[in-house]
Amino acid sequence: MEKLLITIDGPAGAGKTTVSRIVAKKLGYKYVDTGALYRGVAYEAISNGLKPNDDAGLEALFKRINLEFVDSGNGSRLYSNGKDINDFIRTPEITMFASAVSARSIVRSGLLGLQQDIGSKKEAVFEGRDMGTVVFPDADVKFFLDASPHTRAIRRFNEMPEGTQTLKEVEADIVKRDKNDSSRVLAPLKPAIDAIIIDSGKLDIDGVVSFMLKCIDDAG
Repeated sequence: MEKLLITIDGPAGAGKTTVSRIVAKKLGYKYVDTGALYRGVAYEAISNGLKPNDDAGLEALFKRINLEFVDSGNGSRLYSNGKDINDFIRTPEITMFASAVSARSIVRSGLLGLQQDIGSKKEAVFEGRDMGTVVFPDADVKFFLDASPHTRAIRRFNEMPEGTQTLKEVEADIVKRDKNDSSRVLAPLKPAIDAIIIDSGKLDIDGVVSFMLKCIDDAG
C-alpha cells in the first residue's frame, strides 16, 4: 500500500481526536493534532498577557517560541521551548482563545509551514479544521466528521473534570465556537469539496473507524 496523507476535519466534539488516533495506530501512521498547536499558541499568548487580536504581539511571540510534538511512548505531547505544556492547554479559557487566534493570519501562516513540513513525508493522519481545505488541499484521503451541537456537547461534558462547566455552558461554548470557526473570512470551517462527510452521531467509534479504513484501503 502506498504512503498516504490523510486529513480529518470537523467541529469540536465530533470525535476527531478519538478516531484519528485509532486510524493512525491501525495504519502505523503518525497522528498530528493540529488543534493542539493553536492551543499552544493560545497558552503562550495568555502567559505573555496578549489579546487574540494583537497581531504585532503574536508575530513577536512566534519569534520566541518553538512548538513541537514529542513522542512520550504513550502518544505525542506538545512542547513549547522544551517545556511540556500538554496538560495545560485543555481549559475552556484556552479553547476559546485558540478559536479566536486561529482566525488571525499571522497565526495561521506561522503554523502552516510547521504542519506542511510534518506532512511532507506522508504516512500521517492530520486532525484539524482546515487540513483538507487549506493546509493539505492535495491530501490523498479527506474526511469531515460532524455531529449535532447537543451530541458533541454531551461528549465534551463527559470528558471534563466534574464541576468544570455545566452541560448547558459546554453546549453554548460549542455553538459559539462553531459560529466563530465557520464564519471567519480566513480558512473557515467547512468540508473540502472532495471530503468524505461522516455523521458521527449516527455511528459508534468502531463504525466510523471501519468506514474510514475502508475508504483509505480503496484509495491506496
